[in-house]
Amino acid sequence: MGLGTRALSKAGGVLASASLAVFFATPTWAQDLMGQPTPGGIGLQPAASPLKHEAHIFHDAILMPIITAICVLVLGLIIWIAIRYNAKSNPVPAKWSHNTLIEIIWTVLPVMILVGISLFSFRLLFAYHDMPTPDLTVKATGNQWNWAYEYPDQGIAEYISAILPEDEAEAQGVPYRLAATDPIVVPVGKTVRVLVTAADVIHAFALPAFGLKTDAVPGRVNETWFRAERTGIFYGQCSELCGVDHAFMPIQINVVTEAEFAAWVASKGGSMTPKTAAEAPGGTTAQVAAGTTGATTATDAAAPAAIPTAQTATTPTAPAAGTAPAATAPAAAAPAAQ
Repeated sequence: MGLGTRALSKAGGVLASASLAVFFATPTWAQDLMGQPTPGGIGLQPAASPLKHEAHIFHDAILMPIITAICVLVLGLIIWIAIRYNAKSNPVPAKWSHNTLIEIIWTVLPVMILVGISLFSFRLLFAYHDMPTPDLTVKATGNQWNWAYEYPDQGIAEYISAILPEDEAEAQGVPYRLAATDPIVVPVGKTVRVLVTAADVIHAFALPAFGLKTDAVPGRVNETWFRAERTGIFYGQCSELCGVDHAFMPIQINVVTEAEFAAWVASKGGSMTPKTAAEAPGGTTAQVAAGTTGATTATDAAAPAAIPTAQTATTPTAPAAGTAPAATAPAAAAPAAQ
């Protein structure tokens, strides 16, 4: 017993020392980097969009207290059972094996907890689904292994964004495997709709600071949105196991001022004037075909007039006033002559 007591005392001292180390290290953990992972961090990335703020509230104020309470309750029950019902304290075991009240409690209580969590979960889910009127649309296509971006409203054709080589990343002082060669550029404070799809296998468009994570599925267009609250550079990655170079598909979003965004659009050969479906390089037309908008293309609107049907080609027209109707008689009498 003496040896066991000394071992427990030593283990308690180690646990207390570890707790103090954790307590004093907390200020270091609190200094999280914005827009990228923090070495040694234990929490979610700092929020830079309304959706991520909602996700923080759901995680920190709803899930963590519930999880902590459940863990403390279960641990307390285990300790109490180990002390109260061990062979020394309780040499004669009880003969009963069921307790109706306890069984009802441990069935109903978890259901109530899950229902309570679902109320807040659905609220967050609806916030993701109910997108405000977008100010800008970006189409993101996942490839093996890079991202292709397109701005249909500004007339910017698809361009490829690949991983920035390690030597260039070190030279520029940006994180390797997170920095991209040609990032997404959006204006601050604007609602950005992101249309996500893939060209080959399933990818996932994920950027933690904005709370984004949407599957990119071949043949399907998924939709998400964000509104950046501050300027800066924000990093994400493909979060679906898409192949051997899965780790080399970074997502970089540069949030700039409206003037800087207009200059970037001009450098890409685009225009700040919204393009129609016919003028866009393919994105808007694809959206219409996929049913994501209610607009019709100029080409579709002109199709009935451009392609005459057999009926319009053969229906005779009434002669104008003052013209001789006999001019059409030979054509009408031609079958009889045959």
